[in-house]
Amino acid sequence: MNLETPPIALSVLVIDDETQMQRLLTIALEAAGYRVATASTGQQGLATIAQRRHDLVILDLGLPDVSGLLVLKQLREWTQTPVIILTVQDGEVEKVEALDSGADDYVTKPFNTAELLARLRAATRRANQPNSREPVFCFGELRVDLAARRVSVQGQPVKLTAKEYALLRLFIMHAGKVLTHRQILREVWGANHENDTQYLRVYLKRLREKLEPEPSAKPLFLTEPGVGYRLAEGVTEEREAAGER
Repeated sequence: MNLETPPIALSVLVIDDETQMQRLLTIALEAAGYRVATASTGQQGLATIAQRRHDLVILDLGLPDVSGLLVLKQLREWTQTPVIILTVQDGEVEKVEALDSGADDYVTKPFNTAELLARLRAATRRANQPNSREPVFCFGELRVDLAARRVSVQGQPVKLTAKEYALLRLFIMHAGKVLTHRQILREVWGANHENDTQYLRVYLKRLREKLEPEPSAKPLFLTEPGVGYRLAEGVTEEREAAGER
């Protein structure tokens, strides 16, 4: 099985109090080419990452000394290192709160190792994405030129309203990452509309109708029940940005 070993060994800090989980993650991550450090408490995890830089953090929310959510909030005070949250099946409220507090993604226990590795790779790509220019993104027959503000499907231009475009752009700039309802509403409609989920449902329905013309095709927008939405992983960036002069 090809685990897509990173060309340069990235360092992952696993913060989890379960010895068996630490062992499982260490074996899987090292087999995929990562260097792994572990911490069994929140305070130990914070001290470890303060002493030595790590490229990624896997953080369990149920720690024995302090909540994983508090660890996340403290990390976000001084570092933007990607953080993947480990949650239990029924932890939807925790998932939303963690994502709103700066987590990059989450994986639900029990999890599939391949899924976890895919989430780590996606988080690494987003963290290393240059911000110097706005590129062109493609997904199947969809093409979005952010610099020129042009959208097309199967080569035909698609007209979007200002809010529809703002919503699409937000998803593209966070491709593969779960965005909570609150995050999306705050970014597109403003802080006063964080609870107006009906706005989001209406506009996302419009986008799907315009950008996913074939119901049988791979969906562009994926629903995370009780949490929010994410843009499908298949979105790719073209090397030459249209509008480059």
